[in-house]
Amino acid sequence: MILEINNYLKRSTASSKLAVFRICFGLMMLYSMLRFWSKGWIDSIYIAPKFHFKYFGFEWAQSLGEYTYLLFVVCILCAVLITIGLWYRLGMILFFFSFTYIELIEKTTYLNHYYFISILSFLLVFLPANKCFSMDVFLRKKQYKEIPQWTVDAIKLLMVIVYFYAGLAKINSDWLLKALPLKIWMPSKYDIPIIGETLLQQEWVHYAMSWGGMFYDLSIPFLLLYRKTRFFGFLMVVFFHIFTAILFPIGMFPYIMIVSALVFFDGNTHDKIIKFLNKMIKPIGSLWSTVTYDSISQYHYKRLKGAQWILCVFFIVQLALPFRYILYPSELFWAEEGYRFSWRVMLVEKIGYTNFKVVNKTTGASFYVRNGHFLTDLQIKQMSFQPDMILEYAHYLGDHFKNQGHRNIGIYAESFVSLNGRSNQQFIDPEVDLLLEKKSFKHKHWIKPFKDEIKGF
Repeated sequence: MILEINNYLKRSTASSKLAVFRICFGLMMLYSMLRFWSKGWIDSIYIAPKFHFKYFGFEWAQSLGEYTYLLFVVCILCAVLITIGLWYRLGMILFFFSFTYIELIEKTTYLNHYYFISILSFLLVFLPANKCFSMDVFLRKKQYKEIPQWTVDAIKLLMVIVYFYAGLAKINSDWLLKALPLKIWMPSKYDIPIIGETLLQQEWVHYAMSWGGMFYDLSIPFLLLYRKTRFFGFLMVVFFHIFTAILFPIGMFPYIMIVSALVFFDGNTHDKIIKFLNKMIKPIGSLWSTVTYDSISQYHYKRLKGAQWILCVFFIVQLALPFRYILYPSELFWAEEGYRFSWRVMLVEKIGYTNFKVVNKTTGASFYVRNGHFLTDLQIKQMSFQPDMILEYAHYLGDHFKNQGHRNIGIYAESFVSLNGRSNQQFIDPEVDLLLEKKSFKHKHWIKPFKDEIKGF
């Protein structure tokens, strides 16, 4: 066993694989940052709000006000450096920290693909993606033909985890037996040409899409890994994600997954892509004729064991984290305890209404809070059905009103939520003073039990 592992770690593959991945990743990130800026989301999400929801343990990640634009400038500059492969390691580290800090500022913006970008950025810090077709190569006059096979397989493994766990999450009774929430979403897509007023209104189509999505996620990693089915698998990736992009406004995620799937192809394919790119950037491309290959031809890590141990721990966390929900007695889709960071992509449709009552425990006098005075529309929508945000906001309200001179007060939530089209159910125990509840990873006993059952992973 140990011998097999050692032999595997000595295998090499074409350096062009990571070079192509680096270029695609850099371009995607550059476009994403510019798109975010152009739509005015920096101000509306990170600067304008009076209050920001935080991840537990990361309350220190505060908004920088107008200086938040500088974080995006750093991301944009780093994306350029990553694309051209100039000072790659530094650019990758700065991109990881700046992008992740931006995501930590406001929890209501959580999306699976933002999380994917953060952990992929962390992974890329340790991979030699600048050893081929990069400015680092040009400046050092040294290019490596080959890199360790495991560096490419690390990206493949992360992709397999994302897809396979997303497929496992779809094996639940709402998704497969009731076609929910697709049955709710699809009829509203009537404005899509050709299929909107016909196919998307049919119930059998909703079931076909639910089952098809589950089988796609579970099978696509293996179709891409196996050489004989790889091209077919890639066509499936392109079709699935383009179709998803048409149906749902989920930003760059579909395109990121499409270009990421290229990493599964062999070195010859990536060599052809590099040659094509070389022709595209002429006469700049003529500079590459001065670059000579390293005499050893294969890149070797200076701190190999350190990088391997870090990535080993990284993947153990990625494999285990999505299953933390089993530690909680509550219904996952209802209470969302252990829901984030588990690749449960678009599985629920939740609509909530949460009002807060401030009670003077001495006199019994009370009044209701107008959430719009403190939160943006996006924050109100997300907070209304996510318990950790409800608790965090309650504590913010408590601090606010105490600073105004109110004494011996309690904050109580009147909350009702609808899950996947079901009737509204009381979500938060209205008798519990949320100011007495502490933020933690413990089970939130003040969440009312779900009056139904969703079976599955």
